[in-house]
This record gives sequence, structure tokens and C-alpha cells, in this order.
Amino acid sequence: MCGRFALSAKTSSIEALVPGLHIHEDLEPRYNIAPTQNIAAVTGADPTVPAHLRWGLIPSWAKDKNIAVKMINARAETLGEKPAFRNLLKRRRCLIFADGYYEWRKYEGQKRKIPFYFKMKSGEPFTFAGLWDVWKNNEQGLFDDFEDGTAPVISSATNITTSPNELTSKFHNRMPAIILPTDRELWLSDEEDINYISESLRPYPEEEMETYEVSSIVNNAFNDNAACTVPFNTI
Repeated sequence: MCGRFALSAKTSSIEALVPGLHIHEDLEPRYNIAPTQNIAAVTGADPTVPAHLRWGLIPSWAKDKNIAVKMINARAETLGEKPAFRNLLKRRRCLIFADGYYEWRKYEGQKRKIPFYFKMKSGEPFTFAGLWDVWKNNEQGLFDDFEDGTAPVISSATNITTSPNELTSKFHNRMPAIILPTDRELWLSDEEDINYISESLRPYPEEEMETYEVSSIVNNAFNDNAACTVPFNTI
């Protein structure tokens, strides 16, 4: 499960993740990205251009956008079995940029869950595996997500999860599918062999990751500042 993540890396570090990617304007640092908010990504359609997608998949066939809150994550093991994801796995894959994500752990005898931040030991950004789609709202007057009230589509994405590595298994039975640098090109390619593609959705090597407790301020999505990612005992 991945319900919150962060992306505060320098633009040059993000561009280095995907060959040819050019981000024209620096991305605003985000420390507490929540479902239904916009996320930074690239799609297989054109990996050189950043895509701003809404987190929470709205399939093209959906009757309304409210389905998005139920589709922020998709299980890697069943992507090929579910109609909502099978075709997207073949043709609409994306990489979602992040430099850390949150998970919560409940200790025996405590009422509240404690938030932890997961990141690379190197401090470098990385990429989640995602699927994306474009949804067209056919009902006139319902484009309340857009300033001019006329935008016809919403491009959205879901974050794929996989089985946990040893580090993350202490906190949850799922973890985001973090694509290895060597697999990013394949994930964004036009390859349609589902079994071959799915090999990229392995648990990420735990020896390259680290985690630490952070402040409970991250529980509120309105708190979106650097304090969210600071180790709790140093705040």
C-alpha cells in the first residue's frame, strides 16, 4: 500500500532518471502528496515530456470520476487478470517520480499508528511503476476540476504495489513497485508481453533503502512541508 509520498528532488536529478527527459520549469517541492492530487510522471507515449497526472485512476470507461479514490493502487499480481488494468499494462504504462514514501506501523499497546518515511540510502529520487488512462466527462457542466470549466478530459494514474522486501515487510504486506534503473526503458517501451513486462515489478532491493520515524503531522494532507520528512527525534 502506498497512500502518501514525496518529491522534493532537484529538477536535474529527476531528469536524470529518464534519458531525454526535459522539464521546462522546476517542479514545486512536495513532501506530502495525497490521493486525488496531481503527480509528476512520464508516460510511454513520450518519455521526454513530463506528464502531470491525477493520482487515482479513472478508467476511460468509468461513468464518473469518483472511482478514483478506490484506484490509487493496483496489485502487480493481478494486473493481467482485471479488465481495468490488462489493456493499460500493455499500452499505458508510466513512471511516477518520488524520492520517498510513507507507511504507518502500529505498536502493541499503542492506540495510534506511527508514520515512517522510506527513501533510498543514496538520497536520490526513484520511480514507481504506474498505469495511466484518459477519462472524458461526457456530462456538460461537470468540469469542476478545471479553472475555465471547459476542459474535456482528466489524465490519471494508479500506483502499482508488489510484495514487500525484508525491510518493508515489518510495516506492511505490500510495498510500491519501484522500477530498477535498468528496467525503466522496458517499462516505458511499447512491449506488450505481459509476463515479460511484469518481471519489472519485483520487490526493490532492501539493502538500497532505509526508513525512519517521522512526525504525525504527515497524517494531515494539508501539511506539505519539509518537516514531514525529517526524522522525528530531530524535530
